[in-house]
Amino acid sequence: MLVETQQIEIMKKLKVLISGGGSGGHIFPALAIAKSLESKVSNIEFLFVGANNKMEMEKIPNAGYEIIGLWISGFHRRLTFSNLLFPVKLIYSLISSYFIINKFNPDLVIGTGGFASGPILYVAAKKKIPTLIQEQNSYAGITNRILSSYVNKVCVAYDDMQKFFPAEKIILTGNPIRDNIITSNLVDVSVSKEFEIDKNKLTVLVIGGSLGAKSINTAIKSKLHLFKENNLNLIWQTGESFGPMAQNAISELSVYGIKNHVFVKDMHIAYQLCDIIISRAGAIAISEICCIGKPTILVPSPNVAENHQYKNAQSLVNKKAALVVNDKDANDKLVESIINLYNNKVLQSTLGENIKKMEVKNSANTIANIALKLLND
Repeated sequence: MLVETQQIEIMKKLKVLISGGGSGGHIFPALAIAKSLESKVSNIEFLFVGANNKMEMEKIPNAGYEIIGLWISGFHRRLTFSNLLFPVKLIYSLISSYFIINKFNPDLVIGTGGFASGPILYVAAKKKIPTLIQEQNSYAGITNRILSSYVNKVCVAYDDMQKFFPAEKIILTGNPIRDNIITSNLVDVSVSKEFEIDKNKLTVLVIGGSLGAKSINTAIKSKLHLFKENNLNLIWQTGESFGPMAQNAISELSVYGIKNHVFVKDMHIAYQLCDIIISRAGAIAISEICCIGKPTILVPSPNVAENHQYKNAQSLVNKKAALVVNDKDANDKLVESIINLYNNKVLQSTLGENIKKMEVKNSANTIANIALKLLND
């Protein structure tokens, strides 16, 4: 079920602790939920808790929030020195979490995944503080699976999550996505000088995440000539390391409308300009693409915990909402799949319509309302 927007009056200063990190897929929902809570409660104070030396320790302060780091890291499947330290780190982080919660004295604690959220949410739940976790993926992470036994509510982005979480705690909310993606159809794309495309040609957008994706980049580079031969524009986000190689290949091709970008700043405009999207299958990326509603080919990263990107992608394939090319097959099959999709207008329409049906709107707002309601339960 989806929870409708609701306003809850907060009479005193509300103190909210939010924990999640290790990747942008955990950090962005945490920030989106915080901003939504700020829009609803004027007298509010936040404290974020992350993992030392992870990207949240930079991203959260840059967004204007205070953060404390825990000495915690993941457990690797192979024998490593880090694994030997894991029990020590866990105990230390649990003790640290106890002192953090006692000092900050939060009214509400929210977790968005990542190992740092484990100790802090566990301690908060044990102290009977209202707690909520948000799971972005179709295959739940180990931290959230463990925490689900203790917290009050579990917000999810996919159906059929009762195999991971207690059914009575689950609420389908979708994943929070960037505001400019939601409103991108209202943007005048002509104002952007970032992209150079031939408006008479179909445009393919290739994104492998902010750092790029080696398999996708290699596949595009090796068959770059097919974009020229089929009169296709290409907006190609390569990441920094692959940028020079892509630029050299494009220079040799010498055709207007095919351009690489180390990083696409105006992604909301790129989404509007493109006709076909090629992407990794991270949870937030998929949620954004569902909002955009355009035919998509997903190339799940194999370098993620429990192969969750493949499972994210498969949830779309099962609803005829996207195509999938396995990472190991990308060099042989990706560009051919793009060309085949380009030549099949019926399939383009079907994929675009079906993926748009999977859009869940106002997720951050919904999650914020659920969190605030916990204060009165």
